[in-house]
Amino acid sequence: MELSSGRKASLVFVGAFVAAGIVLSTMVFPFWNLIREDVFEEVVILTNDNGVCYVETSDNIPKTIENCTLDSGDKATIKFGNGLAWATIVAP
Repeated sequence: MELSSGRKASLVFVGAFVAAGIVLSTMVFPFWNLIREDVFEEVVILTNDNGVCYVETSDNIPKTIENCTLDSGDKATIKFGNGLAWATIVAP
């Protein structure tokens, strides 16, 4: 089966497009950057604003905790993704 020059050019274009996609996905924007490391830290609740608690963590990014029942000054262990601004309270 003989391919015409138009089909050969199309195959070369598709192959180059796939190769460029693989290079970009592995070198420029690696997939593993989407998977964040979970960090556990013991913190003190700074404020509770109608069920939304605010805490300060070691990465200097203030965290918000939804559905929080703790009061200001309480200690809690939280879990958050590295570099993210929200967290959850870990049950003891």
